[in-house]
Amino acid sequence: MIQFGTGGWRAIIGDEFTKANIRILSKALAMKMEDEGVADQGLCIGYDRRFLSKEAVMWACEVFAAEEIRCLFVNKSSPTPLIMYYVLAHDLPYGMMVTASHNPAIYNGFKVFTRGGRDATEEQTKDIEKYIALVEENQAAGKAIETVPYDKAKEDGLVVEFNPLNEYIDSIISQIDMKAIRDKGLRVALDPMYGVSQTSLKTILSIARCEVETIHERHDTLFGGKLPAPNARTLRSLQNYVLDRYCDIGIATDGDADRIGVIDDTGKFLHPNDILVLLYYYLVKYKGWSGPVVRNVATTHMLDRVAQSFGQTCYEVPVGFKHISSKMQATDAIIGGESSGGLTVKGHIHGKDGIYAASLLVEMIAVTGKKLSEIAKDIEKEYGAIYMEERDYKFTPERKNEIHRILMEDKLLPKLPYAIERVSYLDGCKVYFKNGGWIIARFSGTEPLLRIFCEMDTEEQAVELCGIFEEFLEC
Repeated sequence: MIQFGTGGWRAIIGDEFTKANIRILSKALAMKMEDEGVADQGLCIGYDRRFLSKEAVMWACEVFAAEEIRCLFVNKSSPTPLIMYYVLAHDLPYGMMVTASHNPAIYNGFKVFTRGGRDATEEQTKDIEKYIALVEENQAAGKAIETVPYDKAKEDGLVVEFNPLNEYIDSIISQIDMKAIRDKGLRVALDPMYGVSQTSLKTILSIARCEVETIHERHDTLFGGKLPAPNARTLRSLQNYVLDRYCDIGIATDGDADRIGVIDDTGKFLHPNDILVLLYYYLVKYKGWSGPVVRNVATTHMLDRVAQSFGQTCYEVPVGFKHISSKMQATDAIIGGESSGGLTVKGHIHGKDGIYAASLLVEMIAVTGKKLSEIAKDIEKEYGAIYMEERDYKFTPERKNEIHRILMEDKLLPKLPYAIERVSYLDGCKVYFKNGGWIIARFSGTEPLLRIFCEMDTEEQAVELCGIFEEFLEC
């Protein structure tokens, strides 16, 4: 029942996210560490503000303690990138984070990180699943999972509670032009969406002498009744706040602070695609960096246009940030990201970090001396406009099998009104058109959804194509 998707293992609380399954997963990883000869090096583990997150860490620690594997437990709800940073900075073999990221409040889960602070690769998660199967076999044969009571494990030094937040914050401050920000006196609105970013971001921006105003910062495991995903639907309060308080930028992060959403100075929601393009353009044009960019199959091809104009390459990978970070390392890319709001920059951690991305955006406003809306206009004037339509559909297991057969096995397509250049099955079914547009249909790796993304020169074209696919697949 424990299966990893593109963003770790996520499950509904009380259904599959249970104490029993958390112990199975922990035992499996402990066995993997022992077989790899790294058990003596320990691991770092943290949690966000979701229901049962802290308790889940304690249950996991009790299993690792029984295997005499030391757990460095960040004893305060923390951002996911903090755990990734600590694994990287202290050369640990593994790290774990209890979170379901931007999923609805009824979900929780675990993310696993490997040496270098990276998301576990597909090969590594499949390996963990093999150990999980072995643990379940042992249980069926009557072999129970051993545990050590949490307080006893702590007393024996097998659980060490600590908080490396200052170290993480200092690492970001060292990479941001704080002087440029201090000289501008910017006003920033922050919406952590009841998540875990406010302490880190408020500290960084306050040190840079920004005026920071925060909404939705209290602890609420139901996230105010909204999805903790920073998108156009969930950030209307932030939009109004930016306009009412004349803020230079509005910044939102998802539940575990690895994704970002942005409201510009005019109150406009900037799609994650726009943020990626803005930052890549800034790094190359204003900071003088040189290098390629990496995006997934469902992320804007505007990055390709910008990269080509600077004599660089834009690389395409499957959905899942582990693919982005791996490709960035292989190609020495300077930035990589996805249309769901996650991005990373060369020289920082090898995974998503909404806190660092937010700090870099504020730096961009200060260094360029331009408002976000003005920089966006500069890019549109130079590279043209492009429009993306996104749609999600729920399905039954039977319909999922049928849709998979149509697209991925029989490789059928509807009749399309634009000339096709090629079709890719790298991750889902993606059709590339000769006019530069594209459409993709793929199953989410984190939720039971079929996602359709289409990017064309006009909104009418994108809406038309999504409608054609929707009718063809009977969504």
